[in-house]
Amino acid sequence: MAARSEVQGTIVVLVTCPSQEVGEQVGRSLVEEQLAACVNVVPGVTSIYRREGKICRDPEVLLVIKTRRPRLAALIRRVKALHPYSVPEIIALPLVGGSRPYLSWVRDSTS
Repeated sequence: MAARSEVQGTIVVLVTCPSQEVGEQVGRSLVEEQLAACVNVVPGVTSIYRREGKICRDPEVLLVIKTRRPRLAALIRRVKALHPYSVPEIIALPLVGGSRPYLSWVRDSTS
């Protein structure tokens, strides 16, 4: 188990994108710019939501982004700049545990 400080500094950010292509473009940019250590692009997500009074259903991909809390504000700005949606889903989740070597790698990859 990782030290508490490593766990507290690492977060997972979830972002949905309209296509595999957009998801990969966003993910690649975040990793290249060291805003994320790793981005998983998960295909086959169906999002059901309310917009302008209507229930919508759209296919999307889910980005599972591993980063550190100090990088979150810059990551959010970058996702908003790259994303085609006017209001993209960007949700950050804290970690409660994890592999010390992996969390160290996340820290080193986003420094």
